[in-house]
Amino acid sequence: MPNNNMERAKTLVEALPYIQKFTGKVVVIKYGGNAMISDELFDAVIEDMILLQLVGIHAVLVHGGGPEITEMLDKLGMKSHFVNGLRYTDKETMDVVQSVLCGKVNKDLVSTIARKGGSAVGLCGLDGKMLEATKMDKGDGEDYGYVGDIINVNPEVVLQAIDDGHIPVIATVAYGTDNETAYNVNADTAAAKLAIALGAEKLILLTNTRGVLREKDKAETLIQQIEKHEIEELMAKGIIEGGMIPKIECCADAINGGVRRAHILDGRIPHSILVEMLTDEGAGTMIY
Repeated sequence: MPNNNMERAKTLVEALPYIQKFTGKVVVIKYGGNAMISDELFDAVIEDMILLQLVGIHAVLVHGGGPEITEMLDKLGMKSHFVNGLRYTDKETMDVVQSVLCGKVNKDLVSTIARKGGSAVGLCGLDGKMLEATKMDKGDGEDYGYVGDIINVNPEVVLQAIDDGHIPVIATVAYGTDNETAYNVNADTAAAKLAIALGAEKLILLTNTRGVLREKDKAETLIQQIEKHEIEELMAKGIIEGGMIPKIECCADAINGGVRRAHILDGRIPHSILVEMLTDEGAGTMIY
C-alpha cells in the first residue's frame, strides 16, 4: 500500500506543471467512435472532462453520433445511404439527425456529467447561430442533401457557458444561411473551427486508431509528433492515408488558425485525454 500511495503522489506531482500551464486555457475535444458506444470508455471520457474542469481547464466537448443516428433510422425503417463516405441527408433524415444529436445524445452527455459531479450545458450549432453553414458543394456533381460546410462560427454562447462555470457540450448541427434549414456538419471540422474561434490552446480528436503510424496496423510505429510542414511529405509517402487525411487536415487548419497544438488520440484507451494533457508520456500523435 505505501508503494501504491507513493505512485499516486508521483502521478499528482507529474501533473502539477501541466495543470499550471493549462489552467484558464480552452481545450476543444471531439468525441465519437468507439468511446461513444462502450460504457467503460464513455465513463472515462466524462471523468476526464470533469477532472479538467475541477483543475481550472476549460474543456469544450464536441460530439457526433453516427451509431445512434443509424440505430434510430433502422428503428424507423429508414435506410442509411452514404455518398463518398458522407451520410446522404434528406429532409426526413435531417429531422432524425437533429433529434438524435441535439436531443438524446447531447442530453445524455449533459446528464451523465451532472450525475458524476460536474456541471455541463447542452448546446448545438443552432444556438446563437454558433455554427453557420451552407449546402455542401464539393464540385463533384454529387448531391449530399442537407449536409453543410461551415462558413462562420459565433462562439459567444460557448464563452458564456464557460464563464458560468459549465462544460459546453456541443452537437454538430448547423444553422443554414442559404436556406431555411439546419445542416448536418462534420464533427471533426466543427471542433477545429470552434477551437480557432475560441482561441483554444489545444484541439483533441478522439479516434479509433493509435494515431499516425509509419507502418499500417503496427502500433509500435506510432509517430508521436508531426510538424505542420511535414504533413505533405507524409501524405506523398502514403503514411497519412484514407480516413486519417481529413483528420490531419482539420488539425492543420486549427494550427493555421492559431491553435497551439492539435492531437489525434486513441479513444479506445481509457483516460487517454488525461494521459495526453497531464503526463510526461503523452498519447497519440501531436501536430504543431
